[in-house]
Amino acid sequence: MSHYYSKTQDDIESNPQEFIFNFKEHTFKFHTDNGVFSKEYIDYGTFALLKAFIPNNIDLPILDVGAGYGPIGIVISKLYNKKTYMLEINERAYNLILKNIEENKADSIAYNSNLYEKLPLDMKFASIITNPPIRAGKDVVFSIYEGAYKRLDKSGELWVVIQKKQGAPSSKEKLESLFGNCEIITRDKGYYILKSVKQ
Repeated sequence: MSHYYSKTQDDIESNPQEFIFNFKEHTFKFHTDNGVFSKEYIDYGTFALLKAFIPNNIDLPILDVGAGYGPIGIVISKLYNKKTYMLEINERAYNLILKNIEENKADSIAYNSNLYEKLPLDMKFASIITNPPIRAGKDVVFSIYEGAYKRLDKSGELWVVIQKKQGAPSSKEKLESLFGNCEIITRDKGYYILKSVKQ
């Protein structure tokens, strides 16, 4: 059976939908479908992350890993006038990202990629952001963190949203071991926003 973190969604009937998301004086329109994460509306973890995120001054793009249909990468691109890249394994979600980039006229590029595999090895980022696919398992989530460390520029930041009950303490521990630091930026209705800086 397919999940939102599976490559294909052939066994899940398509039922396209769309919704409007108003955020910080911007209006976004998102196309969604069955078989993608949080198809009805922006999930609260993503919303909490978008509220907390502040871009740094590094003149490089921002990367969203496990982008779903693209809300994080698209909103950040439009809010902060930043080029964003998005990685998503789910082919249906990836096609929605392309549609949503065009719909919202975002300066964004998406790859249908299992984690970082389609991303050029020499690409560096100012920030990497993820609402990780918890149901895919801890190994996948920790692979996102490890890959982020390699692809961040010096002083670049990894931002993560994760619920306490879904492993925020173990994620914090993993990030501290990788980066040598991990700050809890905020706690919001059981969600932790974590930030680690590459030294």
